Amino acid sequence: MEIFTIGYAGFAIDDFIKDLKKHNINSLIDVRSSPFSKFYQDYNKPLLCDTLQKNGIIYRNYNSEFGARQDDKTYYPNGYLDFSMFTRSKAFLDGMQKIINAIPLGYKFVLMCSEKDPINCHRTIMVGKAFSDNGISVRHILSDGHIITQSDIEARLLDMYYPDRDQLALFGEQLSAEEMIENSYKFQNEKIGYRIDNNEEDNYD
Repeated sequence: MEIFTIGYAGFAIDDFIKDLKKHNINSLIDVRSSPFSKFYQDYNKPLLCDTLQKNGIIYRNYNSEFGARQDDKTYYPNGYLDFSMFTRSKAFLDGMQKIINAIPLGYKFVLMCSEKDPINCHRTIMVGKAFSDNGISVRHILSDGHIITQSDIEARLLDMYYPDRDQLALFGEQLSAEEMIENSYKFQNEKIGYRIDNNEEDNYD
């Protein structure tokens, strides 16, 4: 089973639809906390719903289940949304299970947010990781038409946060590859996670 993700900031709306059709996607899950954008108005919920409907693609907004901003301050133990904590919440788990249950029924899903580079978006670092951890293949559609996997994202994270990992191993570093990947997700969560005192909401469309 597989799901896709996409960031609309890299696409004109016609190209966006073309890429969804290229991958036979018939259901779009909007993971923005607020389904509107000042800068990409084709992706405001009413317009986007209409465009998708005309192209035979179902639209659903999962802001409560998968959004980067959550109202419950329990999930901000360090001042920013803790992805690992929130992905264990009932809302998140229920949303994920709905999608997993629907895949065998012929639904082909894409998770949509705004960020062009998937490594800088919660759709990848929070939502994509959770699906991948549950055995679902996660494939990220890039603006140049290429596809990268969650494993490709993890390789990039390791290069970002453990660039000298081979040398560390020589000097007795005890962290396993899996531990370094988990730590890298946490570091990226701290970097991009929505902060309670953040006023730059455009970054979290």
